[in-house]
This record gives sequence, C-alpha cells and structure tokens, in this order.
Amino acid sequence: MKQILVYGDSLSWGLIPNTRQRLAFDQRWPGVLEGALKSQGKDVRVIEDCLNGRRTVWEDPFKPGRNGAIGLAQRIEVNTPLELVVLALGANDFQSMHETKAWHTSQGMATLVGIVRSAPIEPGMQVPKILVVAPPAINNPKGAIGPKFAGAESKCAGLADFYAQVCKDLGCSFFDSGSVTTVSEADGVHLDVTGHAKVGQALAPIVASMLA
Repeated sequence: MKQILVYGDSLSWGLIPNTRQRLAFDQRWPGVLEGALKSQGKDVRVIEDCLNGRRTVWEDPFKPGRNGAIGLAQRIEVNTPLELVVLALGANDFQSMHETKAWHTSQGMATLVGIVRSAPIEPGMQVPKILVVAPPAINNPKGAIGPKFAGAESKCAGLADFYAQVCKDLGCSFFDSGSVTTVSEADGVHLDVTGHAKVGQALAPIVASMLA
C-alpha cells in the first residue's frame, strides 16, 4: 500500500462554508482522491493532517499551533513510509492580522518543501515526492469570517503563479485548484461540496502518475 499525506487547512479539512460543520470523508477532496485512485485499482491510503486556520510559516495570534512549519518534520516521521506529501496551504496567510502577500506565502511554501525533504525518516526509507496545491483565489469574503479575511482578495493575487515558480525552482509538482473550481459564494474562502469533488477528481490522474 502506498501512503499519501495531505497537509492542509480548512479547505482540505472540509469545512462547510458559513458553518462549523465538516463534509464526510468521501465528500472532501482527499477522500474523493482516494476513492478515484482506488477505482483505478491503486492500493493507496490518503492520510489527512488538516487543521483549520493553519498557515504556511506564520503564527495565529489568537489560536496557537497554526504555524505549519512547526511539527511538520515530525508528521512526516510519524507517517513514514510516505510515497507522496501534498502541501495544500496558503489561504490563511492572508487573514487580516497579517500583512502577507502572495510572494511571502510562496516563500513560506518553499520552507515547507525543505522541511519535508529534510525530515528525520528511518534509514532506508525514501524521501517522499511533493505536490503543492494552490487554493482558489479568495473572492469577496463574507459572513462570519468576513472580518477575518478582510483585504485577503487583493493580498492573495498571483499566488498560483508564485507557487508554480517555487515548484519549478525546487523540482516538485504543482497543481492550481483554481484551474478547476472557485471558492464558494457563501463565504468567499472555502470550497463547497462540488468544489471538493472537482479538486479530488482533477488531482487523481496527477497523483496516479506520481505513484507510478
């Protein structure tokens, strides 16, 4: 069995827009991905490590533990052997308490790639491949999370392009989820069930080729 670790935030956790509820595993994109790969006869397990509010490398001043760089090496070590690590972060870097723009977040993602590659895995186990997934662009944040993401629409501009360049420079794979879906109109930040399905299905052939 080949194991895939998804290291993400609420867009991967499956937060239902404008609620505090969670989509079922087979509805959120990691579960859709696992189902699609298994339907192709792939013997895989998708492991979710997705925390609401997780950033790339920044702290949340109100909720501890949201810095994605802290503990990542240990998550790799815990779950080895891993064939693939999917890094799906970025949206929370643009919360209103941060001055972060897209380029800064891309450098945060580059830091995470380095952590994965230098994690203290057991001797003889392979360093996992890495797939970076950019979130769809934030668009008119509203509802309960509106103040939290005020200004995020402009700050996130160009993130996918910056991620693509980082991946090219570092030799890892890249997917722009904004190429197949948009954020939910309900809150302007998260994915709805249709968006999750589109992302999971679109990732399936990419991941299958990386597992070959």
